[in-house]
Order: sequence, then C-alpha cells, then structure tokens
Amino acid sequence: MNTALDFSEIHAGMLAEVGGKAANLGELTRAGLPVPAGWVLTTEAYRQVAEAAELDVIVARGGPGLAEAARTRLLETPVPEPVAKTVREFYAGLGDRVPVAVRSSATAEDLPFASFAGQQDTFLNVVGPDAVLDAVRRCWASLWTDRAVAYRDANGIDHVSVRLAVVVQVMVDARVAGVMFTADPVTGRRRETVIDAAPGLGEAVVSGAVNPDRFAVDVATGEILLRHEGDKRLAVRSLAGGGTEHVEAAPGGLCLTDAQARELAALGVRVEDHYGAPQDTEWAIGDDGALWLTQARPITTLYPLPETTRDGLRVYFSVNVVQGVMGPLTPMGLSAFRLLASGAAGLFGHAPAERRDGPAFLAVSGLRLWIDLTTAVRSRAGRVILPRVLAVGEARTAVVLERLVEDPRLSVRHTSLRPALRGLARFARRVRAPARVFQALTRPARALAYTRAVGERLDGRLRVPGGATPAQRLDHVERVLGGTFPQIISIMPIVLTGYGLFGLASRLSGLPLSEMQDVLRALPHNPTTEMDLELWALAGQVEPEPFRRHPAGELVRLYHAGELPPKAQQGIARFLETYGHRGVAEIDLGLPRWSDDPAHLLGVLANYLRMDDAGDLAPDALFARGAAEAKAATAAIVARARSRGRLRGTVTRFALRRTRAYAGLRELPKFYLVQVLAGLRRSLLAVGEHLAATGVLGSAGDVFFLTVEEARAALAGGDLRALVTERRAAYERETRRRHVPRIMLSDGTEPEALSAPAAEGALTGSAASAGTVTGPARVVLDPVGAHLEPGEILVCPSTDPGWTPLFLTAGGLVMEMGGAMSHGAVVAREYGIPAVVGVPDATRRITTGGLITVDGAAGTVTVEEESAES
Repeated sequence: MNTALDFSEIHAGMLAEVGGKAANLGELTRAGLPVPAGWVLTTEAYRQVAEAAELDVIVARGGPGLAEAARTRLLETPVPEPVAKTVREFYAGLGDRVPVAVRSSATAEDLPFASFAGQQDTFLNVVGPDAVLDAVRRCWASLWTDRAVAYRDANGIDHVSVRLAVVVQVMVDARVAGVMFTADPVTGRRRETVIDAAPGLGEAVVSGAVNPDRFAVDVATGEILLRHEGDKRLAVRSLAGGGTEHVEAAPGGLCLTDAQARELAALGVRVEDHYGAPQDTEWAIGDDGALWLTQARPITTLYPLPETTRDGLRVYFSVNVVQGVMGPLTPMGLSAFRLLASGAAGLFGHAPAERRDGPAFLAVSGLRLWIDLTTAVRSRAGRVILPRVLAVGEARTAVVLERLVEDPRLSVRHTSLRPALRGLARFARRVRAPARVFQALTRPARALAYTRAVGERLDGRLRVPGGATPAQRLDHVERVLGGTFPQIISIMPIVLTGYGLFGLASRLSGLPLSEMQDVLRALPHNPTTEMDLELWALAGQVEPEPFRRHPAGELVRLYHAGELPPKAQQGIARFLETYGHRGVAEIDLGLPRWSDDPAHLLGVLANYLRMDDAGDLAPDALFARGAAEAKAATAAIVARARSRGRLRGTVTRFALRRTRAYAGLRELPKFYLVQVLAGLRRSLLAVGEHLAATGVLGSAGDVFFLTVEEARAALAGGDLRALVTERRAAYERETRRRHVPRIMLSDGTEPEALSAPAAEGALTGSAASAGTVTGPARVVLDPVGAHLEPGEILVCPSTDPGWTPLFLTAGGLVMEMGGAMSHGAVVAREYGIPAVVGVPDATRRITTGGLITVDGAAGTVTVEEESAES
C-alpha cells in the first residue's frame, strides 16, 4: 500500500493500517466536520523502518530496558529513502513552508476499553520538510516511551502487534483552544458538554500546564450550567519560523463567550452523533474566529448505559456491587438471573410474559445486572421502605437514594400505598411468611428443620436422569431456575424474625443496637462460618510438606492425579463434597467452582500451614472467644432489661436466644442458590459437550457464552464459534473495567460523584463490627492467590464467600461497599474483628503496608502512617 494518504482517502477498511487518531480524522473529514487539512504517513512506513531497525529482535529480548533500547534504535535508523521522498512530496502539496502539527497515531489507540491518548508524542508548528522528517522520526520513537510500554503492558496489548501512523496537519494558529467532552467525565452525565479553554495553543490545556476556564453546557437546552474562570497564567504560542514558546499571561476574564461555548457544544453533538458514543475532543478557534476540530476519541471511562424502552429519568441499582462481584457476568450467568428474577417477580404478582427475558425491573449493562428502582423512588411507600431496607445491607446506597429524592425530575408520582401493600401481602402469602414467623417464635427446632428441608428439596430438584437429552437438560435448567427463588426466600421470614427480636431487645433494654453487636458474634447455623472453620480444621489434619514445597498449580495437579499424601487427598475430597460448589464470583454459573479448579482453596491451605503458631488468632480460638463474649453480652443486656422490669428481662432473654438461633441463617439462601447454580452448571456443560461434538462450539465451556435460548436454538446445528469469540473478547474487556457505579441514572449520572469529596485524610463509612485495631493494611483487589499475615487489616472493594478464608487471619476489615448486614460485615462480627464498610475509594486511598486504625463502632478509618513504598 502507499505510505501516505490524504484524510479523505482513509476509510473503514484502512483503520488498522492508519491507527485510531488518523482514522478518526478521515471519518470526520468525510462527514463534513471542520477538520484542518492534512495527510497521514501510514503504518507501512513505520513497518519499513521497524524492520530496518530489527525491532522484533529487541522486543523478543524484552527485559526492563525494552523501551529505551527500542527508542534508541529507531532514532538511530535512517528513514528509508522512498518514505522520505513521500513525506517531502506530501508536505510540498500543502504549500510553501506551511506550519504543521506532526502527531502520533497508534493502531492500539482509542480502543473501546482504553484510550492511549497522550502516550505518544506530538510536535507543533513544524516548518520545512527536514523538520517534518525529524518530527516523524521522533513520533515513531515515542511508541517506545516508558509510559507507552507500561500502558500497553497494563492493558494487555501485544508490543509486536502495535504500529504507528503519523498525522501531518496544517497548524491552526489558535487564539483560544482546549478540550471538550461531550459527556461529563466525572459524573457520567450524557449530553452535558464540559469545555476547558485557554488562550493560545491547546497544548497548555492538554498537558495540564494551565488552570483553564471551564464551561458546562446542557446541549438539550443550550443553558450554560457552569462558568468557572481559571487563572490561565501560561499560554503556548507559535513562533515565527517554527516551534513554540511558553509565555506568561495575566488573567483577563473568560476566554470564551457564551455563544462560542454553545457553538462548541453543538459541534460536540455532531461528533458524538457521528460516532454514536460520547467523545473526548480537542478544538481550536483561529484568529479569524473559525472553529476547528483537531481531535476526537471515545471517552473510555464512562460506564455504558442500561438499555431501556421506558420514558423519563430512570434510577438503576447495581446487583454486582451489592454482591461484591465487580467483574462482568457471562451471558449464561445473566440468562440464569433473568429466569431467577422472573420467579421472584411472580411472588409479587408481576411475572413477565416471557420468563427468559426477565422482569421489566431487571436491566443489563456492561455485562452486569441492574435493578430499576424508579417506581420505588417515585412512590411514597418506596421512599419510606427502600432506604430502611438498604440501610441494613447497603448503607451507602441508602444515603445516595435519600439525596436522589430531592431531584425534581424524580418527584413522587405514585401516592397510593395500596399497590405496594397488595404486592407485599401477595408475597407474604406465597412464602407463608406469617406461618414461618409464628413457627420461629414458638417452635425453633421445627423452624431450623424447615431451613434444612429447603436444601434437601432443592438438591432433589437438581437430579437429572442419566439419559437426559440436551433439550431435556435445558428444560430442566429453566424449570429449576424459575422455581429456586420462591424456595430460598421462604427462609428469610425466619431470619428477619431473629433480627426483629434483636431490635425488640434493644428497645426493652434501652441500649442502642450499636452497643449490642457482641450478641451477633460467632453465630451458629451460618454455612460460611462453618465452611471456614472446617477449612482451618483441615489445615491442622493434612501433611504440611507438599503445601510448603509446591505452588498452587502443582498442588492442583497432584490432587487431580491422586498423588497428595492420604490425609490431604481424602480431607480435601471430603471438603469439596460439601463446599465444592463455592468459589469466587460464585453467583455466575458460568465461572468455575472450587470442585472444578481448587487452586484458590489449596493456596489458602498452604497459607494456613505457613502459620507456625496462630495462638489466640487461630480461627477456632476466635470463634470460641466470640461465642463466650456473645453469651456474656446477652447476660448483661438481659440484666439491664430486668432492672427496668422483670417482664422486660424475660422477654429480652427470649428475644436474644431467638436472635442467636436465626441471625446466622442470613447466609443460607445464598448458600442454597450457589448450590443450585453449581448443579445446573454441570448439566449445561453436558449440553456444551454435545454442541462441541457437533461442531457448533469450539469447546464445552463455550456454552456459557450463550444464553439458555441460544443454546436451545443451537441444538438444531450451525456454527457459533465466531459469536463466542466475540463475546469472550467483550467479557475480557469488561474484566478490565476498574469502576462500577453503585447507583446510576439513565442519563449516565453517577449520583455519588455529585457529592463533595471527604476532607483530606478523613475516611468514613458505616460501622459494621465493633472494636478498634491498629495494624498494617493489605489492599487486595482479587482474593485468588492473596495472602494476609496475622493481624493485617484487609482493605478490599467488597466480599463474597470466596473471600472469607482471608478473614481468618485478618486483624480488621475495610470495605468500599456494603452495610451492616452485608456479607463482609456479618463474617467480621462473627470472627470478632473490627470492620468499617462503605468507605469510598478505600483501595486507592490506603496503601499496602501503611499503618491504619479501624474503629468499627465509630465507622472511621484513620491513616496513621503511609507505606514507605508509596
């Protein structure tokens, strides 16, 4: 191909050859947008010089000096004469010594999941063919700056596959220039244009060298929402003959008029509409007042909007966040939740017409689940009930919703309590809530027996005849998922009876709930606690030598080969028989269980065996001490209540006994749900094996990248391997997303981003488990392979049961998510470790090794000492 192209020649088929930025300029030129004239030296030219420089040898060698070695070699290698000739010819075509901008444009730039903006170099006001050739060479070399290499490593981009085009564009000698986002990059709100502007060339704004003026424009109305004047003490200006200079500038009022801000916003709308997604753009206004667009790339940090057909502003709540699963769900995992949610909606009398589609309140975005809370937020009943319910399990969400009700766009529409009461009455009737509560109050043994019977019934429903066809297996999957929620939720009236009586004991004794938390330590009947204690006990039984000598991967091989010592081999097998259905991110049936891949489990065992003498920090000792403290706390509360009246004391003792009996069951519905998902996963793998054998899929596991409906249709034949490849790529991209909003509006706004940031050093959240501890922090983003030394304080985004083995050695807990009844808070209380949950940005504001103090009663985290590594 030619080594140079005019912008207008660039089309979709050349995207890979010319790179992201250059391709965008070609698109914008053909769309009639005001882009300065120019041309592109394609990646073919880079390929030729990279080949001459033998860069493939340097890349293969790798090592810490890769960036410098590749950069040096490119700068030393002569530009091939055919390429140099092309550059001179195209530059001459622009005119006589025309000032140009020479800009890098990498093929890995402006990807859907990562913007490489600023990773390569730009050279402004370049004049003359020799100067252009020198700038081109330096652009090529900038593909190998330390920051560009590190950024590619972080985003999983292969160094060898990346190429660089160079854009040569007529300079706009800007009077004013800057950056424009067609959506607010902080709050996420779409169609709110944010403009940063400063006198002179845009380099001052882009590089962060100046405090610019800021404007925000509502593009629907043209209203200027914000005018903030920056000091603009520096300006970058072109020099005659080439190059730029930085000059001091005195503040002189706003550098854009309202009319210019609206004109820019209108241009931003055209660019966004052209690409179909919010854009990060650069612009300039020349001395003649003409407006130019010099750059456009996608805003990659925005969370995608849930698809909806409903009118008006909607409020969405993240299921993933509340479950502590920040990563995406597989398509089959999402499909399973739609069926589960259809069963849940049916309890309230709102079953969808098509169960596979899920109820109207369920939405998917970014391969994650969202619940539409708009109806509740806009009803009087919802505004009373919802914050109270969320305050127990998701305190930060409750605070956000309390602020949201002040938004006039979300004013009350549903004033009658009757629909809500009818739905609740229907729900209570179908799960037999009154009978369950009465049984919990009067016959605790029978109530507990009922919870066990639910598990037995679900286990029976999972059995599939050995000769079942793939179609029959899919029928079974749909049938079981549709009926699971009504079964597991029928346990909750018993659990809530325990917590309700806890509240009654508080009133009778006159003690606030925050001073009664010791009663909830070391609760019985909690399957997650029982699992953790059994794992600790297993660590005391197995032969330690293999676990100290081999990494987790080798331990897995030895276990599957039956080559571990007998006690370890048999003990692990027994443990997996009971708990093998569990795992990290276990709510997604598309992901492996511990029984599929016990690497994480064996790694935890190895960590336990490295603890020579845990002493008082041993989990069984902590649990026993917690049980004793709970008994003492119960006696003290009963005595206080009795001092206010004998009957009060009697009722308080009764209430706290029932609390102890039932509160630990909170984890049981999820335990049963995950057991069901694991069973159905095995059945779906059998369907996947059939589809792989018939050539529809590449492997059995590919079935989890289909929906239930698609898997059924695939039984008729076809080839879905390309679809699975595409979905795996999308799933992998979403796993790299670093932030998932807790609450999001349908216009993209993340309400938490609207609140004022906390004062410097002040980390506050929700009190979750009383006590105070000072110790070194251990920031953990993924529990797999993680290790905590005894006494270290676990700092993490959130938790699910896959995290809880880490609690056994933790001295305290700090979580970004959750409330007083969230999973991490419950387990922390049971282990007697201080915990604060719902601490914004804790994993970023706290560094591993730093000394912190966790006050679990006050809900505060104090950074005593930064890590030396930070």
